[in-house]
Amino acid sequence: NSSAHDVCFSEISMKDVRNLVKKKDDIEEQIKAYYDVLEDQGVGVEGPLVDEEGFPRADVNLYQIRAARHDISCLQNDHKAIMVEIEEALHQLHAREKAKREQDEAGAQGDAMELQVTLPPPFARVDAVTQGSPACGAGLRVGDEVIEFGSVNTGNFQNLQNIASVVQHSEGKPLRVSVIRGGQKAQMSLTPQRWSGRGLLG
Repeated sequence: NSSAHDVCFSEISMKDVRNLVKKKDDIEEQIKAYYDVLEDQGVGVEGPLVDEEGFPRADVNLYQIRAARHDISCLQNDHKAIMVEIEEALHQLHAREKAKREQDEAGAQGDAMELQVTLPPPFARVDAVTQGSPACGAGLRVGDEVIEFGSVNTGNFQNLQNIASVVQHSEGKPLRVSVIRGGQKAQMSLTPQRWSGRGLLG
């Protein structure tokens, strides 16, 4: 029975995505640990390893620093690769969900087509959402295509500076954000605010 097989397949996939996300989190933990090693040595990722005369510095553990820097750069490549894998897996899941919905709603397909035609063209696409950030809490997802961000919309958008200035003037105030997700319009309320990471959105 193919439908039973499909359900089972999609459950496995969701589990796969969870495993990938766990791997991603582990990589981030490792990168952080290596950064801590570099901070402890007081050199960071870019600090020089030679003194004014050009001799290797005696006050730091050169081997440990070189190893940490090398591992960070390898881990960052792993991180990029796993982000691509996660996005691809989510994309496949969404595509399969969408195909299944379209089968179930063959009758409503005409309406869906009309809806797609009337949606304004997006002016930005979300390519990363940091875990635990205001954007993440608001429900913004990678792949969302933005058609409205506070007072910025497809009609008046010029460049990303428009969004940056709306964000700066709206710290602590909820903004209405509309996106196209899977051909449908989704709305959410996003409040720019300080959090543990960079910026006010994440």
